[in-house]
Amino acid sequence: MEQACLDIIKATGEDPDRAGLIDTPKRAAEAMEFLTQGYKMNIDEVINNAMFPSDTDEIIKIKDIELHSMCELHMLLFIGKCHVAYLPKEKVIGFAKIARLVNVFARRLQTQENLISQIANCILKKKQRCWCCCHH
Repeated sequence: MEQACLDIIKATGEDPDRAGLIDTPKRAAEAMEFLTQGYKMNIDEVINNAMFPSDTDEIIKIKDIELHSMCELHMLLFIGKCHVAYLPKEKVIGFAKIARLVNVFARRLQTQENLISQIANCILKKKQRCWCCCHH
C-alpha cells in the first residue's frame, strides 16, 4: 500500500522527496489500513457473547451511531450516523455491541446501501428482526 501511495503522489506531479511528503506514503498506508480494518474483524469476537436473555417484545432502537467509512466508488471518506432498530427474539444484543457491529462494516470499502444491508443481515443472523438507516 505504501508503494501505491508513493505512485499516486508521483502521478500528481508532486515531488515525493519534498519535506512535507517524505513520510506521506507510510502515513497514508497506515490510515488506509485503519479505515479498512473491518475486513480483519471477526463478528463473533466483536459480539463476544453479549446477547442476553430477555422477554421484551418491544422495539429496541439505537440512534446516532457515528460512522466513518470509505466510499467504494471513489475511495473517499464519508462520515455519517446510523440508526439501528430491532425486535428481539428471546435475547437482546448489548448496545455497545451494535455500535461495534456498525464499525466493523463501516471500516470496509462501502456504499451506504450495502452498509445498511450488511448490518441488518448480521443482526438477522443473530435471530433478531432489524431495521437500519444510515445518513451523512
